Amino acid sequence: MSKVTISKTEYEHLKKQATAYQKFATKFFESMIKDPIEEVVGDFSKTNLYSKEFLKDLESGLRKSSYIKGHGNKTITKRSRRVS
Repeated sequence: MSKVTISKTEYEHLKKQATAYQKFATKFFESMIKDPIEEVVGDFSKTNLYSKEFLKDLESGLRKSSYIKGHGNKTITKRSRRVS
C-alpha cells in the first residue's frame, strides 16, 4: 500500500467536496422521479414493438423488483421550474 501526503488545506478541501457529493447523491436518489408500473408498461405497449408475453413479463418483473419492494410505488410529481 502506498502513502500519499497532502497538506491539511488540501485534505479539508477534499473532505468538503466528498461531503457535498454525498449529500447531493443522497438527495438525488431520494427524490428520483419514478413512474407507476402501469405507466411504464403502457409506454412500452404504445410502441407496438413488444409482444404481450414480454409486456406481462416486464410488469411481473417490475412488481417483483427489490426497488419497488423497498420504496413502494411512490411517485414524486415534477415541480415546475422558474425561469429567471
